[in-house]
Amino acid sequence: MKNSKQKTYNIFQNCAFMIGRAWRSCRSVLWIMLGLIACGVGGSLLELFVIPAVLEAVGRGAGPGAFIRMILWFALGIVLVHGLKSYLDQNTLFGRIQVRISLLLDLHMAVCRTSYPHTEDPDYLDRMEKACRCLESNSEAGEAVWKTLTDLLTNVISFVIYLLLLAQAGPWAALVCAVLSTVSYFTGERLRSWRYRHREEEGELNHKLSYMVTRSRDTKLAKDIRIFGLAPWLNELYAKYTRLYQDFFARSQRRYLWADLLDTALALLRNGAAYGLLIAMALRGELTAAEFVLYFTAASGFAGWVTGIFSNLGTLHQQSLELSAMREFLKIPEPFRFEDGKPLPVKPDHLYQLELRDVSFRYPGADRDTLSHVNLTIHPGEKLAVVGRNGAGKTTLIKLLCGLYDPTEGQVLLDGQDIRQYNRRDYYKHFSAVFQQFSLLAATMAENVAQAEAADVDLPRMWDCMERAGIADKIRSLPKGADTQLTREVYLDGVELSGGQTQRLMLARALYKDAPVVVLDEPTAALDPLAESDLYQKYSGLTGNCTSVYISHRLASTRFCDRVLLIENGGIAEEGTHEELLALGGRYAYLFNIQSKYYKEGAMEDE
Repeated sequence: MKNSKQKTYNIFQNCAFMIGRAWRSCRSVLWIMLGLIACGVGGSLLELFVIPAVLEAVGRGAGPGAFIRMILWFALGIVLVHGLKSYLDQNTLFGRIQVRISLLLDLHMAVCRTSYPHTEDPDYLDRMEKACRCLESNSEAGEAVWKTLTDLLTNVISFVIYLLLLAQAGPWAALVCAVLSTVSYFTGERLRSWRYRHREEEGELNHKLSYMVTRSRDTKLAKDIRIFGLAPWLNELYAKYTRLYQDFFARSQRRYLWADLLDTALALLRNGAAYGLLIAMALRGELTAAEFVLYFTAASGFAGWVTGIFSNLGTLHQQSLELSAMREFLKIPEPFRFEDGKPLPVKPDHLYQLELRDVSFRYPGADRDTLSHVNLTIHPGEKLAVVGRNGAGKTTLIKLLCGLYDPTEGQVLLDGQDIRQYNRRDYYKHFSAVFQQFSLLAATMAENVAQAEAADVDLPRMWDCMERAGIADKIRSLPKGADTQLTREVYLDGVELSGGQTQRLMLARALYKDAPVVVLDEPTAALDPLAESDLYQKYSGLTGNCTSVYISHRLASTRFCDRVLLIENGGIAEEGTHEELLALGGRYAYLFNIQSKYYKEGAMEDE
């Protein structure tokens, strides 16, 4: 992957980014956050002043009526503040989810529209996983950052107010509380952060446990698990990783216990020092009873604000790193040109010429080229077969022609023009391709053929393509016809098609797209040679005069083509018609003779 220099965003930039996103997506998030901060500060102040105010009233000799009214006013204020805070807490969730979903949509669009090489790049996939993790739930940084910001600002404002109150009792009380609270936080945090520092170890264990559970529940593996007796082995592996995770959890809990004990000891020291100063001042007559209670309560709560600030800052720092990973992922440069490329509309009834000019291609991290200095011209309307052993580079060649890869060296040309100048999405519209792995979706048969939502499906065209592909009768026999769901991954009443039926559905999809270039990359590898040859002949007959490229490692399946290429050792070893290559008596003829017995129906029955 072509990486530009990564830009790391700091806490302030990430906070500004989230505030800007909330302002555009759902402004109520910001107003509710300010309301929660006001409620948090206001509630703590009401609780702080209620007892000193009562003592002050008693000291003044206030009557029972005034005394009761004061208590009622304080009680009413506390109830209203806490009630409003609870209301805001409940209603802020919707806006925060909306902001997170807006980011998630950006992320999903970036992933769905990215250049194909990124989908095979381990670095890109790793960064994608981290970016997705940031937004995958309410507790992750993409949403939890709002609670952290709310708590941090509440703690900072309350800390300043409490600091000013304690400073009135003397600088030593405020200093003692501040210093010992800071020491308490950092000493305890070192122990509590052990689990975070070992998050990679925990993540690996979680990943293994999750993999075991997911694979064990996969209905597609049920037959293998039973036939090969894998259940005891799977149970043993699960028990092993469970024990390892329990051991990790026990180690983390031991450190949390020591952190709690240390925090308790420092809290006793801090409170004892602060209380001793206040008691000495009260005994010297420097404080009234109401002032003593006020400062005493402030000293007790002061440590909570200090601890809260440091804890929130630590959390915000971590969340900022996660937000940075998400933002940096969205800024990963694309190796292909899309909207900034030249438009390339499909020309009706135009037959295109494709060319590879001195093309070499090497996969990232590989020590040699998969294809080396290949020159190939596919003439307009030509039917070309690309054959060879597995791993020879056939699929790589096709992906270069389709624009899924750019060559390491050389050029891919469409009608004599380098395809790198075009909007790559426009280029893809010129190809109807069926690859070895199908993009079968948990959607209706009609939607799978049209690759569009139900409302956008051209039904007469869809049924015509199904008829031509030989799958229409099967689809009509289903309970809901073309509206029947494919696969049971989402819908329990979904239908699983056989291998041959799926092939015909893919043929219908290729016909529906009606692109000027047809590419088949061994989509029939799971079928026997005779069935594959028959299906390739059907594809050839239905695609008419389109430029077509057929890949197979079974040499006889594509003998109907105008030209056959044999790919070996990173290049074109032989080319010609099927008959010409047999007459040549070279590598193609040798491989064909080895395979030929499998193309005879009788031999297949014997096998």
